[in-house]
Amino acid sequence: MTQGSQGRADTTMPEKYHIETVATPGRFHRLGKYGSVDWREDCSRCTNCVKPRCLYDVYKHEGTYNRNELSGVTPLCECKACFSCVQGCTKGLLAVSHNPEYLALGDTYWKPDILATTWVQADTGRIPVSGAGYRGRFHGFGFDSIWTDMSEIVRPTRDGIHGREYISTMVELGPKPMRLKFSPDGKMLTPESSLIEIQLPALLDVPPWKSVAKGLAAARAAAAKKLHTLAVVHAAEAARLNAELLPYVVPLLKAETCGKYLELLGKVKMAEFFDSAELADAAARAKAAAPQLVVAARIELQPGSVERVVELARGSVKVFHLCADMHGCEKSDGAAQGRHIKDVLREIHGRLVKDGLRDEVTLIVTGGIALAEHTAKAIICGADLVGVDLPLLVALGCRVCRGAHTEGNKRHCPADIESADAAYATQRMVNLMGAWHSQLLEVLGAMGIREIRRLRGEVGRAIFMEDIEREAFSDLIRK
Repeated sequence: MTQGSQGRADTTMPEKYHIETVATPGRFHRLGKYGSVDWREDCSRCTNCVKPRCLYDVYKHEGTYNRNELSGVTPLCECKACFSCVQGCTKGLLAVSHNPEYLALGDTYWKPDILATTWVQADTGRIPVSGAGYRGRFHGFGFDSIWTDMSEIVRPTRDGIHGREYISTMVELGPKPMRLKFSPDGKMLTPESSLIEIQLPALLDVPPWKSVAKGLAAARAAAAKKLHTLAVVHAAEAARLNAELLPYVVPLLKAETCGKYLELLGKVKMAEFFDSAELADAAARAKAAAPQLVVAARIELQPGSVERVVELARGSVKVFHLCADMHGCEKSDGAAQGRHIKDVLREIHGRLVKDGLRDEVTLIVTGGIALAEHTAKAIICGADLVGVDLPLLVALGCRVCRGAHTEGNKRHCPADIESADAAYATQRMVNLMGAWHSQLLEVLGAMGIREIRRLRGEVGRAIFMEDIEREAFSDLIRK
């Protein structure tokens, strides 16, 4: 920024992190939430028909699609349920109804609205706006039971919240010493730390299903390069990637195969190992081959994970990738559903704080991160950053078909994700994360926070429904 016109010395400000998005329409037929019902047999063919006056050209695009269904023409719009046509039809022949095919999308967690929102963000790279505000429930399962602090919206600071200040979303991965030690002559005795700075508090994680999107490793790595973050890729796939993508790749491997990929580990910044009894030995071997390598432990969340994280944190492993199931729950031994990651994260974060280990450790959480708001809520619960897995497939058209990815089921993917072009897949992923980044900035600005790292573990910045219910009704519950 130059102040020459005012006679002052030039002042250089840091370049603001910005994600370049490009509108990229989807290859698939996107289902709309609403559809119009037209009783044409009573139509009087009015010269002033309401259909051509539709603000969103719904009838025009639906007609084009019906005439050219076999040619691959995809409707650009869906009904927005504004009811303008219903009210304007002089014969009362039009009605709006929920699309039953839309309601069948997803499952109990990945609901149709989540899929539709993700598709819009991948299309445009922008924050989706309905224009009608939030009309849903204010309480639900998992992250839906958390209300975030938005006090600065109604009480803005002097700097404001809409693009007039630099809000940092940069996070660091790697071991961080609690204190530095120096010799009497001033020489630092503490070993130099290997820290990785990424500009987005999210990694692009491996798909939750092995049978889907095996060829998308290069697309994830290319998207990570554009986003200035990292992509987790199975080691066998990472070894086949171009050398220019390797600085943005995190190979995922088992401890027993470490020796096979020592050359690859020397070309990357970070590597992940599946948790096992040989994890510590494999991590030491990897660090010996590549001293600057950041080693992470990939741990499947289940009862006992807290003790496992603390045990490893007392040793040489300081980065943990905590993996829940696709609904954001830990693996349960019984028939009952395991705890949601918001509760597990709070326990792990609190235990590490109590044991004086938290500031040395980096926590990444994957599973159930379906919306941009889940990133902020996971960080509030104690994570440093999140891993994004299934939303990347949804951005490419995945409908999270119920039961389609169970063992032995070879059901064909209706979105045909595996045939997606790498450039197309990369841009759709970039668009999705660009929209998430914009929403994250809005959340941070509404809280009056200028740095994402200050949000970690700040449970005072949120209201947990279980806590206020317990506080409000504890006297009414018999002990």
